[in-house]
Amino acid sequence: MSSRPYKPVRQVMSDTPYLIEGMATVTEAVAMMKEKRVSSLVIRKRHEGDEYGMVVIQDIADKIVAQDRSPDRVNVYEIMSKPLIAVQADMDVRYAIRLLGRFRLSRTIVMDQGELVGIATLRDLVLAYLTGDDQVPPAPTETS
Repeated sequence: MSSRPYKPVRQVMSDTPYLIEGMATVTEAVAMMKEKRVSSLVIRKRHEGDEYGMVVIQDIADKIVAQDRSPDRVNVYEIMSKPLIAVQADMDVRYAIRLLGRFRLSRTIVMDQGELVGIATLRDLVLAYLTGDDQVPPAPTETS
């Protein structure tokens, strides 16, 4: 087994987590995802003691499209995942990969001293870990 140097998640994460209110409709969330070219949004906390939520494109496919529900009539809080598994910004990338794998997750929020500072995807973590590169090219976007 080869020894790889310590690499913190903060070097690999996207430092632009896009947040949306839980009362936003799925239609609004999809428009924001399209505009920002992302496949997940973090749901804002309602108050200090609350936790972040997340909605990913798979949630919309499974809970809206597949069930023939109206995206105009469903709020994101109804289909989001909450609470989330979070990693610390200084966690070694390989441990973040193990954690996401254990829970079969594709992404996680990144926290630093109690503040949301980014999102890390399993794809970016694995590519950065195995290639040693912090600048992982973005995933190809599908155009129609």
